[in-house]
Amino acid sequence: MAQARIGISGWTYPGWRGDFYPEGLAHRKELSYAAGRLTSIEINGSFYSLQRPTSYAKWRSETPESFVFAVKGGRYITHMKRLVNAESAMANFFASGVLALGPKLGPFLWQLPPTLAFDESSLGAFFDQLPRTTAEAAALAAHHDEKLSGDRVLLETDADRPLRHALEVRHHSFDTAEATELLRAHDIAFVVADTAGRYPLVEATTSTFVYIRLHGDKELYASGYDDEALDRWARKIERWMEKGLDVFVYFDNDMKGYAPFDALRLIERVRGNGGVGPP
Repeated sequence: MAQARIGISGWTYPGWRGDFYPEGLAHRKELSYAAGRLTSIEINGSFYSLQRPTSYAKWRSETPESFVFAVKGGRYITHMKRLVNAESAMANFFASGVLALGPKLGPFLWQLPPTLAFDESSLGAFFDQLPRTTAEAAALAAHHDEKLSGDRVLLETDADRPLRHALEVRHHSFDTAEATELLRAHDIAFVVADTAGRYPLVEATTSTFVYIRLHGDKELYASGYDDEALDRWARKIERWMEKGLDVFVYFDNDMKGYAPFDALRLIERVRGNGGVGPP
């Protein structure tokens, strides 16, 4: 049965303290507090730098048994290497500890920069490198370079599980049938990104799941979603689920603290129709 997972992009925001997070809550308890109320969280620190196996293991231990994380791919791969000649960088990313999340490892998000236009050849080659199981990820991780060593490396998985990937684009050359068909051919979800009209909003289904990022519908990262907008997104989520598609939704309108509250309001809307997964 298809389920929806709804949450936030990241969880460490000082402006949320005393607002979403209760006054006096220890910073080390913020993840467990958020995870007890939401159904998924996007790890975005992995976008800025390689994390550690101990960090992923800690995050796994601090969340409910049925919780799921999405993991954002490194910007060194997407923004600096621009997907080309990134074999070592890919190995380093998968060796840095993501497999320590175990059964809580959900989809990977790969966000492209606004200056990167659609190129079928380079994008297809990148998709071919992506591991589709945790065993494949461990095998890829074994090719890490000297940047990682010792306890900075994890090359094992506790079980062989399928992996999912989603692509968020920011160049309008991707808003074409050609790009959509390439993602569909490689079983990559085309991220449905609401960016207040700045970047493409593509709702084509290209995989067995749907990945949504809500950055703000009126002001990028800053505006909240009103009841009408949340009702509209709830209906879309329900239609995708009726087709048997799992749905992952992350609010990234964090600038003024709307994200966690909007996520809670959307959870209630979808849960009312039996759609939101645990906790």
